[in-house]
Amino acid sequence: MENIPVAGPWITEKEIAYVTDAVTNAWYSNANMYHQRFEKAFAEYIGVQYAMALPSCTSAIHLSLLALGIGPGDEVIVPDCTWIASAAPISYVNATPVFADIDPKSWCISAKSFEECITPRTKAVIPVDLYGNMPDMDALREIAAKHNIAIIEDAAEAIGSTYKGKKAGSFGVTGVYSFHGSKTLTTGEGGILLTDRKDLYDRISFLRDHGRAPGNATLFYNSEVAYKYKMSSMQAALGLAQLERIDELIAKKRETFKWYYERLGNIDGITMNSEASDVFNSYWMVTIILDPKFGIKKEALQEKLGLQNIATRPFFHPLSSLPAYQNLPQAGHAHERNEVSYALSPYGVNLPSALNLTESQVDFVCQSVKQIIQG
Repeated sequence: MENIPVAGPWITEKEIAYVTDAVTNAWYSNANMYHQRFEKAFAEYIGVQYAMALPSCTSAIHLSLLALGIGPGDEVIVPDCTWIASAAPISYVNATPVFADIDPKSWCISAKSFEECITPRTKAVIPVDLYGNMPDMDALREIAAKHNIAIIEDAAEAIGSTYKGKKAGSFGVTGVYSFHGSKTLTTGEGGILLTDRKDLYDRISFLRDHGRAPGNATLFYNSEVAYKYKMSSMQAALGLAQLERIDELIAKKRETFKWYYERLGNIDGITMNSEASDVFNSYWMVTIILDPKFGIKKEALQEKLGLQNIATRPFFHPLSSLPAYQNLPQAGHAHERNEVSYALSPYGVNLPSALNLTESQVDFVCQSVKQIIQG
């Protein structure tokens, strides 16, 4: 029985050629040639002024918080259902994460819950474009502007997604992407930070290279203790090649979702990723949420699919439920407040969404899901 992976990239001769060229030629005076090409192309693709390639999306969020001056005593709001990387950098800067509930349709942060979480200490919000979907950005931006709150858009999972024609990653003072090996566009590990603000770009450029200003002739003279957050030339070359194929990669993701939806979308008791009329969803990870009437929680479904060599991932656990935050008073408040997060998460599973999936593999996964829920 073949193994069906939950995630993985689509690599062609183009990527191999670009990386080989970087290994061979991106040294000495050409050391930054692929960084420059990748950053310029990515900024143009998203529609922003500046892009900075980094070792991870987590580092991009960390640098965003640092550049905004967020620190002890400040609060930053994040959706409760997301990967911990969206929230961990808040702790890195010794600020306090506040967990907002999610919307029952988009599974992204609820604008209503966001506003209810605001206090005089709130300095930023990190909306997450979960599994490729988009939150109500108009409502979020209106609320944030009213309360003078910075938006750091976590578009890690949403390359190609749009809200009212505007690309994910372009809605905040910064936007951040992940290029982890599971993502639609990969550099193996990596990320990128986007902004239209030159002051933030300059500050982040300084912070990501041990406190050295770019182009400073005294390269080994450090003004501050800072960080080492840089991407290699080989990663940038891989990212550039993938970006040049991005329409093809997104089309494959949407085709994969279509295969699943044709087989599972009309089954009573199964909810799948939504796509509002003003959203283009790039469907990074095909996800189902089972009605509790089936009596099957995500762990049980994952275990049974695993017996068929079908790899899956759980719908993100509420961050407020994790041992990592058990001593945080905000986690207790969220547990009481975030009804949607706690209702949906126990029954959600990410189905195989790798870029090498075939329709016959999707058919096998769907038949297996149907057999399990039918008992």
